[in-house]
Amino acid sequence: MKTLLKKRIIIPVLAGIILFSTASFKNDFFEIAKQIEIFTTLFKELNMNYVDETNPGDLIDTAIKNMLADLDPYTNFMNEQDVEAARINNTGDYTGIGARIKTLKDKLVVVEPYKDYPADKAGLKAGDEIIQVGTVLVSDYEGIAGDLLKGAPDSAVEVTYTRQGSTKKASIKRAEVEIKAVPHFSMVNDKTGYIVLSRFNRKAYAETNYALRDLKAQGAERMILDLRGNPGGLLNEAIKIVNLFVPKGQLIATTKSKVKKYNRSYITPNEPIDTDIPLVILIDGSSASASEIVSGALQDLDRAVILGSRSFGKGLVQRPKQLTYGTQVKITISRYYTPSGRCIQSLDYWNRNDKGEAVRVKQENYNAFKTRNGRQVFDGGGVLPDEIIGAPKNTTITKAIVNSDLIFDYATSYYYDHSFDDINTLKLTDKDFNNFKSFLKSNDFSFETDTEKALIKAFEISKKEELNDNIAKDYNTLITNLNASKAIVLNENKDFLLKLLTEDIVKRYVYREGLYEYYKVHDPTIKKSLEILNSSTTYEGYLK
Repeated sequence: MKTLLKKRIIIPVLAGIILFSTASFKNDFFEIAKQIEIFTTLFKELNMNYVDETNPGDLIDTAIKNMLADLDPYTNFMNEQDVEAARINNTGDYTGIGARIKTLKDKLVVVEPYKDYPADKAGLKAGDEIIQVGTVLVSDYEGIAGDLLKGAPDSAVEVTYTRQGSTKKASIKRAEVEIKAVPHFSMVNDKTGYIVLSRFNRKAYAETNYALRDLKAQGAERMILDLRGNPGGLLNEAIKIVNLFVPKGQLIATTKSKVKKYNRSYITPNEPIDTDIPLVILIDGSSASASEIVSGALQDLDRAVILGSRSFGKGLVQRPKQLTYGTQVKITISRYYTPSGRCIQSLDYWNRNDKGEAVRVKQENYNAFKTRNGRQVFDGGGVLPDEIIGAPKNTTITKAIVNSDLIFDYATSYYYDHSFDDINTLKLTDKDFNNFKSFLKSNDFSFETDTEKALIKAFEISKKEELNDNIAKDYNTLITNLNASKAIVLNENKDFLLKLLTEDIVKRYVYREGLYEYYKVHDPTIKKSLEILNSSTTYEGYLK
């Protein structure tokens, strides 16, 4: 009787659940089909009837970008060129002239020639402006001008470029270019190894593994892993790199999604290289994604001391999905969580402010978690180092200066005005900083703060309401004071800006490889790392 009663209750409930799920699925499917049909008919009518000629490709491109802009900046449509760029980023291999190039409207700027690659051998320097490739003027080219430099291995390309006002020509023989995930590793002293991991491509684990073994063979008993400026990459590579320092079978990250198949626990798959070697991880505000998985996991497991400034705060995972005609869409499919259970995502793209901007998670809304040894760590704002060193005081002004390319341009000017027998003697002074400020002024550098924008908007409204005569004097005083405040903020960020200038200048003389050697002598974060690693009591004190 009881069994029969259970069946009479359970079967209708199950049927109801199935019916509800099916109805829900049908409703979702109908809504998707309905919206696609609306868009298709609108697109057809627009192209057939609009008063001027339209470009269907441009219209669709704009529609896609605007649709995705409402989600997050990592969910992107990728055309064929973007897909190829992503492949290069993941593999580290491509054929070209061997230089990082920035594409502008009428020129291609050499940002960084790679040492001993074709562009370098042909004499190109950072700051050179390519204005013609073969017979094609960059200013006249309608496609992606950077593609003009690509071609088959051993094929030659003629370039015309300007340098400091002079026009030059060069013939460059293209070659296969390998972008290393570990561009540098060496001994800092007789007992401390130093590994720079700049990206998480498919070679990241193999190259880090090799560097660690090599340095241990050289006598390294302590290790510094530098993840500063590393924007992330492949999640699996991050798991395997953590595995170098922690045992097999250790939980490193979990991902959670609305799609069940994307819910995963990532466990270390291999036997480690060394679970005891004292380890310091260096991070900064540009360390993101996979860099934060490595630093966050090793912090949660009390396996490393983290130094530097707060990381970027990207706790989202993307996966590319194939579309038609060689295109892809990269979709945010899940959030990831470190071993303690925290998600370090710092920007909320799903609950935006009145302007439609993603808002930063407020510190009072951070949640506390515990490391293996019971230390308190927090979610919501990137990975907070165990020791903070060298964080900029005001990111608004520093970002504006970096985005203006004026640090790059100043470094170019500096390079042609100074020579060094030993680049390690370079130390920028207050005089250099004043020269840089003059350089900013002569290049009409300016940026508007949110405060300034609000004041300008308020004053424009006052004009319409014919109130401006009464407040003009106060308005001008506020603007004057605001400009004075910006000058003060610039001075407050002197150390950070001099650091950025120094890095760019050093690379002009001794390439990126030489910059890491310069770090070993001058970098305060590496000096602090050595101070911590040289004392087992100090090192262990951070982890208790």
